[in-house]
Amino acid sequence: MRRLNRKKTLNLMKELDAFPKVPESYVETSASGGTVSLIAFTTIAFLTVMEFMVYRDTWMKYEYEVDKDFTSKLRINIDITVAMRCQYVGADVLDLAETMVASADGLIYEPVVFDLTPQQKELQRMLQLIQSRLQEEHSLQDVIFKSAFKSASTALPPREDNSLQSPDACRIHGHLYVNKVAGNFHITVGKAIPHPRGHAHLAALVSHESYNFSHRIDHLSFGELIPGIINPLDGTEKIASDHNQMFQYFITVVPTKLHTYKISAETHQFSVTERERVINHAAGSHGVSGIFMKYDISSLMVTVTEEHMPFWQFLVRLCGIIGGIFSTTGILHGFGRFVAEIIFCRFRLGSHRSSTSVPLPDGHTSNHLPPITDNSTH
Repeated sequence: MRRLNRKKTLNLMKELDAFPKVPESYVETSASGGTVSLIAFTTIAFLTVMEFMVYRDTWMKYEYEVDKDFTSKLRINIDITVAMRCQYVGADVLDLAETMVASADGLIYEPVVFDLTPQQKELQRMLQLIQSRLQEEHSLQDVIFKSAFKSASTALPPREDNSLQSPDACRIHGHLYVNKVAGNFHITVGKAIPHPRGHAHLAALVSHESYNFSHRIDHLSFGELIPGIINPLDGTEKIASDHNQMFQYFITVVPTKLHTYKISAETHQFSVTERERVINHAAGSHGVSGIFMKYDISSLMVTVTEEHMPFWQFLVRLCGIIGGIFSTTGILHGFGRFVAEIIFCRFRLGSHRSSTSVPLPDGHTSNHLPPITDNSTH
């Protein structure tokens, strides 16, 4: 009984087979068919490899939503070198709520030499080259997101030479926590002191001839510090042409959640607009000499997610490639054979007609076949 059921099931499956079966005696092999088959299999292999490379690749998906977090603090990571002695300059933050954050809360003043070593200059040139390429090709930012934590830190390497030159600059580095509102981080002459109506800097004891706000921004970022991420102002260097000169940076900060296959972090991207001018009260150019970074927090938050092609989609695309190439090559091969048969048939017909022409006595030719005679009757 079991064998009978198996036979019935097998026969039923054979009857349900919808694929055509051509007997081997009906299949005709040819050189053209073999050539087309070789081309088809080569194309399938090439496109399969290319499709597998696309399957292995990933891309970044950007989603936008309203940032509802107004209570948390914003971290500012700073590493700036100013071409003035540390006792002459002071840095602090003042936001729109008139909340002052002094540099003593997290910044370090380090006396250094303003000129860079050859190794540091090479890294700075590399950062400037990357910045110029990022401005031309924005898609490179996705590559930087994917390679976060893989590449080395963008901070300048420490000095290796024992320079006998006395420090002539001040390196201000560290981080500050500020409110998530618009504010102004500035470096100007004199140390900052708190004041009931705002804040002030003790600049009266510093002569104007010692003013020199030439500076180099080795690193400036907002939010969590992620090694390998290159920010818009990293590697920037400005040389002052006058003692009383103001450098302004207008920054728009966008909260960003980064989710890749390697990391998951909350950071901030920002765009910047630069402006510099000489302070000359007689000419109507008023202001205070120094470096001013005015930042504003965007109300939108960007979520950057690294996505990958699903495996089922890869199989569907692969089946489409194989089936499409087989169908297309079959159609082209059939059409080519049809055209070739028509051309060869006409050529053979023309040669057959020319070979059966019979000359007549009057000089004309006849295309009719000569009559068949029987020699046995003579």
